[in-house]
Parts: sequence; structure tokens; C-alpha cells
Amino acid sequence: MAAAQDGHAGAYQRLLTEVTAWLEHYFRRRLPAGEVDDAVQETLLAIHRRRHTYDPRLPLGPWLAGIARRKWIDQLRSLGRRPSEPLGDALAVDDHERSVTSATVLASLLGRLAPAQAQVIRLVKLHGYSIEDASRETGLSASAVKMTIHRGLSRLTAFIEKTHDVE
Repeated sequence: MAAAQDGHAGAYQRLLTEVTAWLEHYFRRRLPAGEVDDAVQETLLAIHRRRHTYDPRLPLGPWLAGIARRKWIDQLRSLGRRPSEPLGDALAVDDHERSVTSATVLASLLGRLAPAQAQVIRLVKLHGYSIEDASRETGLSASAVKMTIHRGLSRLTAFIEKTHDVE
């Protein structure tokens, strides 16, 4: 690099050849295969533009690695902004009316219960908690959790049987 900074074209060509091999290895471990060449080229351009900032009294590796790391981060940001696949003109969207209605009815039903009953039913029956996990979460004993669930479901069943407009 020092010889390249002094204008020695052969040294600069050798530097770019060796750096290219190192960069390809560096980016192959960090980026998808289709992004490696672009990252190498962007980094080589950055090295060319910043070659005057290299201090020959210091090792080249950390200077080079710093530029490569910044270009790697730029490439990752670029990947995050690109859509992974183009969206079609006619997107099929499911009708969520039944799901929304069911969630609304369920929330309404759980709202008719005592807060402790609604909480343990949500934890165990909707979120998949074990009785022991629900016990730790609520501070109730395991048997109290079971009893609260049983009473809450019994109350919901009785309400549903009395109501004709609940689906």
C-alpha cells in the first residue's frame, strides 16, 4: 500500500489482487452468494477513494477490515430495504370476517367472567400455559387454577345456553 501511495502501478495492481481475494473470503462468510461480488466491488472502490488516508506506519489489516466492515453493514442495510420477491398484481387476501367475529364474541364472553376466571382461561386455554405456569403467573395454587377454569367455563356454558344470538 505504501508503494501504491507513492504511485507504483505494479504494487497497486498486486495490492488490489490480494485484497480482492481476501474480500471475497470475508464477504462469502457474511453475505448471500449473490451479494458477494457487489460488496467486493464497493469495497475496492472505497479503498481506492480512501487510499490516501492509510498511514504506512500502521498495519494494513485493521484499516482494510474497517472499510470492509462498513461496506458489509451497508450491504446488509441494502438487503433489508429490498423486497425479497416482487408482489403480484392480484394479491389473494383471505376474508377475516369469521376470525374477527369469533375474537369479538370470545372477548365479550370472557368479559362476563370474573377477572381471575378470564385470566386463567386466557392463559391455559388460549395461550397454552400449563396449569403450573398459570399458577406461577397468577399466584393461585394449581388446584385453584383448575377450579377457577372449571367454574369459568361452566359459567360461559350456562350463558351461551341461555343466549340465542351467540354464534
